[in-house]
Amino acid sequence: MKVPGIITLLLILFVFRQATAQAPDWSSRSTWIVPGYAEDTVSRPSPWYRKVFTVGKPLASATLYVTAHGIYEAYLNNQKIGTDYFAPGWTSYDKRLQYQQYDLLPLLGKGNAELRIVVGEGWYRGAFGGLMQRDNYGDDAAIIAMVVLRFQDGSQLEIPTDATWEATTGPILHADLYGGILYDANVAVSGWGPVKTVNFTREILVPAIGKGVRKQERLPAVRVFTAPDGSQLADFGQNLAGWVALQVKGKKGDTVTVQHAEVLDKAGNFYTGNLREAKATDTYILKGGVQTLEPVFTWHGFRYIKVSGAKVRPEDLTAIALYTEMTPAGTFSCSNPLLNQLQHNITWSLKGNFLDVPTDCPQRSERLGWTGDAQVFFRTAAFNYDVKDFYNKWLQDLVADQRDNGSVPQLVPWIYRNLQPPRRNGIAGWSDAATIIPWEMYQVYGDLSMLAKQYPSMKAWVDYINGASINGLWTANGYGDWLAPGDSTSLPYIDQCYWAYSTRLLVNAAKLLGKQDDVNAYTKMLQQVKDTFLVHYIRPGGRTMPDTQTSYVLALQLGMLPDSLQLPAAARLAALVKANNNHLATGFLGTPGLLHALSDNGQLHTAYDLLLQDTYPSWLYPVKMGATTIWEKWNAILPDSTVQATSYNHYAYGAVGNWLYSVIGGIQAASPGYRDVIIRPQPGGGLTWAKASYKSAYGEIKSEWVLQGSRMLMTVEVPPGTTATVYVPGKEQVVVKEGRYAFEGVNDDLK
Repeated sequence: MKVPGIITLLLILFVFRQATAQAPDWSSRSTWIVPGYAEDTVSRPSPWYRKVFTVGKPLASATLYVTAHGIYEAYLNNQKIGTDYFAPGWTSYDKRLQYQQYDLLPLLGKGNAELRIVVGEGWYRGAFGGLMQRDNYGDDAAIIAMVVLRFQDGSQLEIPTDATWEATTGPILHADLYGGILYDANVAVSGWGPVKTVNFTREILVPAIGKGVRKQERLPAVRVFTAPDGSQLADFGQNLAGWVALQVKGKKGDTVTVQHAEVLDKAGNFYTGNLREAKATDTYILKGGVQTLEPVFTWHGFRYIKVSGAKVRPEDLTAIALYTEMTPAGTFSCSNPLLNQLQHNITWSLKGNFLDVPTDCPQRSERLGWTGDAQVFFRTAAFNYDVKDFYNKWLQDLVADQRDNGSVPQLVPWIYRNLQPPRRNGIAGWSDAATIIPWEMYQVYGDLSMLAKQYPSMKAWVDYINGASINGLWTANGYGDWLAPGDSTSLPYIDQCYWAYSTRLLVNAAKLLGKQDDVNAYTKMLQQVKDTFLVHYIRPGGRTMPDTQTSYVLALQLGMLPDSLQLPAAARLAALVKANNNHLATGFLGTPGLLHALSDNGQLHTAYDLLLQDTYPSWLYPVKMGATTIWEKWNAILPDSTVQATSYNHYAYGAVGNWLYSVIGGIQAASPGYRDVIIRPQPGGGLTWAKASYKSAYGEIKSEWVLQGSRMLMTVEVPPGTTATVYVPGKEQVVVKEGRYAFEGVNDDLK
């Protein structure tokens, strides 16, 4: 069925332009400026801008509005303004450029003041993406800003960027996201000269959504040691994304380098073979004496560092984690220490990859906003942190980068501006982030306005699939079940499942938003897509073609099967798992729903057998091999300790965290926003206790259980405004409201 998409596309453009067509009031009275000097176009030292002004009267308020082409830091009287790093953040810069607003009042008094802004290359013009191209969005390092001073007598002074500002270079001789920093402490920020005004657009400026990237955990070095090859290495005990602050002593002109790596090789030496083109090296030229060094305008994914040019001690080194500021939402723990480490690894992979956008990895020359990774991990991310603002910002860039024909790129923001036509444009499981994430966000946060905002994008994506299909079948050039260790699941099979699922979610959204014509049209489309699927991919008796773990997971979890075939399909999935000696055979798309497909359909024990498997391929194999984050590949380190050139901080397989919370912990949303919840822990696998909590908009939900012989003791906490349906094994379900409750049930795991 062909549903015209032109109205949808026009609506997308209208909504987007309404949001971006009017420049912010402050920017209309400011001017974009660039340095007046001739730039070294090879090394590109970071430019500094400054404005000196005088505060002559008592202040009531003082505000800085600022953004840049690149990433910036601002200083007032040599004090850093705010706590953000990598501002203004990464967006679809040609359509959306965020600006920040800072309160200057705590830093200002009467008298002279000096405002400085330094700009790094960042995503805007630095070498970035797999092609390592510079100037993906432009080749300038412009800023636009305004200081607004409101005095206690009611008067106001505006200090905009204009031709009266000054510019120069300083000690940051080079800095890029992949390569690191080259910093010469002997170079002063001096020799100020004029700036030039330029006529860049202001209409794309938008206020920043949520909080920025901040310094988070500080980890001391666990040890400093000499590797077999003689290198001086330090181990922080945790793989993370961020940088290292170090204290060193040396002579003027000495050079100290800090290289970063996630793992050591089999011999125990520093391994960087997985970093591709990323040099991940910070270089400092000392000014003499004792110095504390810390980079800027770069970040690294690492557990280990190699320090050259100075001797260091553990107390000289601190690893600083950097990620977007988010409020913790949930906790999970249980009696199995391996599962607790798995939860730890999931959380740290989230931290390592939620750096302004949901990236795939933080270490190599990639670090891109892969849409498939972001959608499979959303529910797990939301259990651990409040990610509403984080994903809301990113979804606006998804809409901005969505093509005129409704297709969605596999990367958001889309970095390859000059790659035409876009490679693999419109990919099942990846581009479906346009429908899946808005729907899941509504389920978690209950915000219908956000679903309404994304609805035109959702509809345009489904219309694109429909238009690209032939005879009711969608066959996209996609990634499939990426990195699956078992038999591959055909791309057309996966395509059809996701077409149906995105259409189903669109229908659900249309019902909530009162769009009855769309409900009717897309319900008909959904049935036709499913009917075609059954004809082409389901054998008599319910076997799927192909007959893989992932094929059954998708059929069950994406609603492709009639009720009569669901239990047989789950039984076949369980049989495939058992035939594989309780090992998974799934990749990026099959893994997130694997345990749910089993436990939702009478195969709980098989799900536990699979979860607790600790040999390759399994979730616990990396844990047994010493992982502190989730790996990109199930066997990134082989049993003989051979390391592979892959990512060791890649959250996609951590999507299993959803099952830890919702099945072991038993916390499930029964209505959008967790106003109604189900508390239904399902013990198994020899676990003797588990605890889970989640902070919804109404308050904290808690579920705890412990097995004592034949008894299961449960403790439940329900926040105000919430109704919980509690399933007590061996007894009738109980409906409770706000309060703390204790229940005693039967230990079903003894059966």
